[in-house]
Amino acid sequence: MIGRTSADASERILVRCPNWLGDLVMSTPGLRALRAAHPDAWIVAQMPAKLIPLLEGADLCDELWPIEPRSAGVRALRAEAARVAQGRFDRGVIIPESISSALRMRWGRVGRIIGFARDPLRRLLLDEVVPAPREWGRRRLVSRERFVACLMESLGAPTGDLRLTLQVSHEEEARLGVLLAEHDFDLERLRRDRPVVIAPGASFGTSKCWPAESYAELADRIAQQGLPVILLGGPGESAVLRAVQGAMKSKAIAFDAALDLGAVKALLRTSRALISNDAGARHVAAAFGVVGVVFLGPTSIEKTAENLDRIVVLESEHDCRPCYKRTCPIDHRCLRSISVETAEAALTRALRSANEPVPLAAASGATR
Repeated sequence: MIGRTSADASERILVRCPNWLGDLVMSTPGLRALRAAHPDAWIVAQMPAKLIPLLEGADLCDELWPIEPRSAGVRALRAEAARVAQGRFDRGVIIPESISSALRMRWGRVGRIIGFARDPLRRLLLDEVVPAPREWGRRRLVSRERFVACLMESLGAPTGDLRLTLQVSHEEEARLGVLLAEHDFDLERLRRDRPVVIAPGASFGTSKCWPAESYAELADRIAQQGLPVILLGGPGESAVLRAVQGAMKSKAIAFDAALDLGAVKALLRTSRALISNDAGARHVAAAFGVVGVVFLGPTSIEKTAENLDRIVVLESEHDCRPCYKRTCPIDHRCLRSISVETAEAALTRALRSANEPVPLAAASGATR
């Protein structure tokens, strides 16, 4: 509502959002339901500072507040709690299941604190423990969209629509344009040629990553069909990006942590397809209905089983998965056993299913 201020609000609601990019994107259906159910409330979302551009412009909340990581120490935690106390929140809903997220709200004197609880101490810090369905199990094997929806229902915000919500502003597009220009590319060409974006990293750990040499070979095959290829890496993913680019025979634009999340949104919204590991970029692409091929190794599809209508998931059958380990203690068989040919065929299927143009060589099987 234009011109509305916090003083006009019927109540003040604080939402502690997830720390992971993908989990935050998958929380947007629940945030949208909360906004719809409480249009007169002043809703503030807390999240790591680096994730704030992800929700900017989406109109899901009235304010987006940055939080420090736990490594910042107790002093930072208390400073954030003091800001929360000044906000005089009537209710707070906590999506992460950590003790520190509950402490922020308890020290911030939030009126009624709501969340799930597996830990006895966290249970003591909450005013209302939302019962988790028994079928989820201790590992919470349920999609993040439904996980958040269950929480929001406790605030009278049923979530019937699980589609993801993100927006791109003109400013975010402009920031992308500046960086494209450094590679003799521009927004007009981006919209016309629509690249295939390859995101070979994963902040979770190397166990999620399809081999760099496989990514390089697949990128070369795509480039041979005349499609632009852009390599996309986030913070801490320089090594894997260099490995892929170094193994490629063709040229590709590489954004090595150069894009903020606003520019990442702008890039993925305009792309023809995304090829990635089970990491945050796949959820950003899904929010814009972009075709995707996703490699699933140590993780389970149950936690990300929504919004897959344009996504082809590639996974293998091995007794050791899902292990949820950040590094593989054996031979990484879950992902090494997925061939480049399988990935190329999956991309062709994904493009066809979305009525996207398929390169002639790929369509005829010339590269298989």
